[in-house]
Amino acid sequence: MALKAAEIRAFPALDSAYRKTDAKGLYLEIRPNGAKRWFFKYRVLGSEKRLTLGDWPEVSLAEARDLRDQARREVKEGGDPLHDRKKKKIMARLSAGNSFQSVAEDFIAVKFVGNQRAAATIEKARWYLSQLTKPIGGRPVAEIEPSELLAVLKKLERAGKRETAVRTRAFASRVFRHGVAMALCKSDPAALLGDALMSPIVKHHAAILDPVQLGELLKAIDEYGGGAVVKVAMQVLPHVFVRPGELRLATWDEIDWEEAVWRVPAERTKLRRPHSVPLSRQSLALFRDLRLHTGWMDWMFPGERSHKKPMCENAINTALRRMGFDRNTATAHGFRATASTLLNESGLWHPDAIERALAHGHSNAVRGTYTQRGGVPMVERSALIADLIASLTSQPSPLAQAA
Repeated sequence: MALKAAEIRAFPALDSAYRKTDAKGLYLEIRPNGAKRWFFKYRVLGSEKRLTLGDWPEVSLAEARDLRDQARREVKEGGDPLHDRKKKKIMARLSAGNSFQSVAEDFIAVKFVGNQRAAATIEKARWYLSQLTKPIGGRPVAEIEPSELLAVLKKLERAGKRETAVRTRAFASRVFRHGVAMALCKSDPAALLGDALMSPIVKHHAAILDPVQLGELLKAIDEYGGGAVVKVAMQVLPHVFVRPGELRLATWDEIDWEEAVWRVPAERTKLRRPHSVPLSRQSLALFRDLRLHTGWMDWMFPGERSHKKPMCENAINTALRRMGFDRNTATAHGFRATASTLLNESGLWHPDAIERALAHGHSNAVRGTYTQRGGVPMVERSALIADLIASLTSQPSPLAQAA
């Protein structure tokens, strides 16, 4: 006989599980611990199966009958409710493993960490991922629509972060293409959004390009009264015009004193290629003076608070501000633009040679010989820069005189 809602509570727990049948395959199983669970019993191709419908009282008698009727219709139409449920669970697990977050992390592991990209590059990729994690990180990568991603990017754009929006879209596009390659999705929705975003307002690193103003900056650096390590870093930078990160992370074993060359290892360069920097006599004098202070440390330019860490990435910019050069006038990275501009305007060097000296391409500035219009080899570039700096300051530095 069919069950009545009022009598279900009174069914006692016994030493073994037992059933109370309702109708049309629905029954309630009472277990020794007192739990009461609904099941629907049915047959598919002669095999008996049972489908769990939930626990009483969370699922009432009326609700259990509705669920049974839905399952009966599926069976009547040739389906298998139990098989479909298992399939949905499997798909849900697969979707969880194929979320945008998981695909992006795999992409970073393969393309950035696996290819030994610079730590800063890896960190930047993870930062772009952080912009997408909350809104779409948990979504299956195959189900993300262009409109979903566009909403995230437009939010960044409205916040005035145009370049972040553009670069985040580019990062997302690479993640989707990685997903396509791994057969986790079929298309790249980010590829459709390039024209939907505003172009970023380009802001170059501030740099002094006028020789007279540069001379004033170099004099101010020689007169800087702050930390000695930061001062030497600022004095050396115009001679070598490497990237600030390459300078502050330098170690003493990279300096070849006999050949007067600083060899920056590939893992620290932007292009992941070794870069050799010829050192002028002034640069060597500065490094010798610095070695008296930090030669026993791991870093050539250690931090002020701890010699076990390199100089802070903002140390040079902070020193420039203290000397009265605001961020729209001079920056540590701007010394590269200064060198590029003055070398190109001098007419002494082939543009390709200058690009390679700036590590914009394959560089071996010591062994490679690039001829200037007047016949001076590129290996003498550092001496030429040193002479230029001396002329701009109108006085050689004390260290240079001592050398």
